[in-house]
Amino acid sequence: MASSSSQPADHRRKWDREEYEKLAAQRIRKEKEGDDDDFMLPSKRELLKQRDYKVDLESRLGKSVVITKTTPAAQGAGYYCNVCDCIVKDSINFLDHINGKKHQRNLGMSMKVERSSVEQVKKRFEALKKKKEEKTKEYDLTERIQELKEEEEKLREYRREKRKERKRKHNEVDKSDQNDDNDDMAAMMGFSGFGSSKK
Repeated sequence: MASSSSQPADHRRKWDREEYEKLAAQRIRKEKEGDDDDFMLPSKRELLKQRDYKVDLESRLGKSVVITKTTPAAQGAGYYCNVCDCIVKDSINFLDHINGKKHQRNLGMSMKVERSSVEQVKKRFEALKKKKEEKTKEYDLTERIQELKEEEEKLREYRREKRKERKRKHNEVDKSDQNDDNDDMAAMMGFSGFGSSKK
């Protein structure tokens, strides 16, 4: 066979290496100078921070709400996220949402956490230790015994009052029953009433 047919043309795309090296060098130079209007550095996001508010999951628990077509999304069924403008149907998914990447990005935070130094950790431990010491109220033994005695005395007095009240009610019921029995007996005998000592 004759080798009159030539090799097929190379179908692969060719890159001009020199041209792209020039473009990269220009981009680096502009970054250093900071005068490029077209090129912008990616926005620096804040590091992930602890929430400084309590997430409200229980305020609408067990309540019935009438929802119509005109009801705003914030008052609709489920949990409404005003940052992402979405509704999540249950509390577990809502917590997953507010701790998730999309929500944090909309808040302007990255998912990276600030790395703490040893000094920061020591300071945090000291602060927590001071807080715990302030919370624990030192009780004097005699003071504590006196408080317990006062509480017991109040409880006894409360029980006494309850017993007296029950007796009073019981006596009143008995007297009214006795008066009813006397009136019934007098009516059966044909009397208008038994004579009383009161005039």
